[in-house]
Amino acid sequence: MSRARDFADLAGSADAGGLTGRNLVINGSFAVSQRATSVTGVTGDGYQAVDRWKTAISSAGAFTVSQAADGPAGFSTCHKFDCTTAKSSLDAGNYILFFQTIEARNLQSLGFGASGAKQITLSFYVKSNKTGTYIAELALGDATNASNNSQAYTINSANTWERKTLTYAAQTVDVINNDSGEGMNIFFWLGAGSQWSGGTLNPNVWANTAAANRAAGQVNLADSTSNEWSITGVQLELGDKTTPFEHRSFGEELALCQRYFWRISGYDSAGVQYPAGANVAFSTSAAALTVIYPVPMRAKPSFTADANTICTGVACYNATGQTLLSTTVLAALIQINTAASSFDPEETNFSYFMGQNSNAFIAFDAEL
Repeated sequence: MSRARDFADLAGSADAGGLTGRNLVINGSFAVSQRATSVTGVTGDGYQAVDRWKTAISSAGAFTVSQAADGPAGFSTCHKFDCTTAKSSLDAGNYILFFQTIEARNLQSLGFGASGAKQITLSFYVKSNKTGTYIAELALGDATNASNNSQAYTINSANTWERKTLTYAAQTVDVINNDSGEGMNIFFWLGAGSQWSGGTLNPNVWANTAAANRAAGQVNLADSTSNEWSITGVQLELGDKTTPFEHRSFGEELALCQRYFWRISGYDSAGVQYPAGANVAFSTSAAALTVIYPVPMRAKPSFTADANTICTGVACYNATGQTLLSTTVLAALIQINTAASSFDPEETNFSYFMGQNSNAFIAFDAEL
């Protein structure tokens, strides 16, 4: 596509919403991976490597999922599935899904549930050695009715990046609530047992689709340990036109991700210390530390940390653990415990993040 055509598509689409802010997907180029860059032996549900994207596997083999340094022109990273334990024939209830859940308040521009509801277009780059039919499904969550809409796309050439575009009809019946809940899921099906694929695909129709029709025709990515599937450049935008992928700066993409998950590694081989703030001791072995998040979080987050991540101005090895006392969407109050009489209750000490090994971390989770 020529540069002139790129600008014409952007400027000529009334639904594009301007040159920026078009993409409703966060981390669609898979540049941000706060948790890990690669996770092996994935067999269940959860956030694994790249931010905002979740894997759900039900007794359908095992995979390594990773942020890979690969992509079509203009992309330095992608998300990759490698099958490491095969299951040649899926049982009826088995499934393999890769998906993002979009916060409901970020979808209000769609106007769903009214006569003026807009069509939406999903585009992405995909590559796999396993050619054939795959399913991309949109499913409403926090709405007046949990309807869904499935469409098929075809990987035509093995091991070749291909760009796919799917336009979904306007949903004029079901309203997406204007809140911080689960607005819409973008499901990329990678395997589906007969419970999910044994029916007939009714493409581009919003309905409470029978389970067997949701992924009809879907290939089984788990049928060989030679199978790989990679994706990048995922974009969901208003209207029936596909515009060039919206590349955000890394800082902007990271901030969008940190609304849902924030993790700091507290270990640096050079002994670098990451400031956390001031703590106030309330005994000789415990102090309270206020941690302010880099951006407001979607909801009050849960808290996890390595036992020796938060250190005091005394010595890092004195910190034996920490517990969450209270939290809001803006900040958390954490109790720092020490093994020895390290604190003077009448003094304010400086705290910092610096763990004793490469596994040290502190994380706040407000994912959907």
